[in-house]
Amino acid sequence: MKKTAAALLLTMAICPAVSGQSNDGLKVFISVDMEGITGVVHWEEVSRTGKDYDYFRAVMTRETNAAIEGALAAGATEIIVRDSHGSARNILPELLDRNARLLRDWSGSHMSMMEGIDESFDAVLFIGYHARAGTPNALLEHTSSGNVTNVSVNGVSLPEAGYNALVAGNFDVPVVFTAGDRAICTQVTELFGEVETVAVKEGMGGAALNLHPEVARDRIRAGVERALSNIDRFQPYKLTAPYTLVVTLKDEKLVHNGSFYPGVERTGDWELTFRHNDIMEIVKAWMFMRRM
Repeated sequence: MKKTAAALLLTMAICPAVSGQSNDGLKVFISVDMEGITGVVHWEEVSRTGKDYDYFRAVMTRETNAAIEGALAAGATEIIVRDSHGSARNILPELLDRNARLLRDWSGSHMSMMEGIDESFDAVLFIGYHARAGTPNALLEHTSSGNVTNVSVNGVSLPEAGYNALVAGNFDVPVVFTAGDRAICTQVTELFGEVETVAVKEGMGGAALNLHPEVARDRIRAGVERALSNIDRFQPYKLTAPYTLVVTLKDEKLVHNGSFYPGVERTGDWELTFRHNDIMEIVKAWMFMRRM
């Protein structure tokens, strides 16, 4: 039986997020990793087989909720959360704030940790992010995988936050907030210039000095609200074309296989180089190199 017009209007009023409608407020994209979550200091804690994984995925979800609460306080009316760690099945859906929609698992797209972003968004937030491979006094620092020692575009060495920001910048969307350890907060500030950050822990070799999780959530909530309430301060992160991507790996098979991507040159023992005028073609090549 067909719904009446009144019934359809009622359905849309009850389910605005499902219908895809917004109220002309801020539309916010949140990419959530796990290594930079408060208290995390060991790889076991971010692995599905680790004894404390379930505890830390709950902490991850609560820190995401703090960001959502800050966004709502600043006037956000549509919020997309992209689970961006490991299996992309870490955030607990039932525990997540009901005002956000959650993107889980990997589609296979080159958009990866930024899947779902487009030009309709007003701002990007990074939660639980970590520093690039080889960073001193950083927690579980790496770039994409243990086989990548460095990735740079136009000579700028990038953490995951850096190349994800370039994806957002392609759609003219600024990264306005990052939470993670102090090392990643320093790196995004150096890259983006104007960005709100919250350091939830500070590395000391392999150890970390951590905030209490409640304190971390309070600071994330306040930092997100402050950033989104002053959104005009921030600019999309972009580099100037033409783009040169240089990837350094530490596995001969990866380097060999990566060299078969159209346009890629092997420029060193473990180094691959790719050039293009389109930043998204750079992102596609990078995804291919690290997946092999």
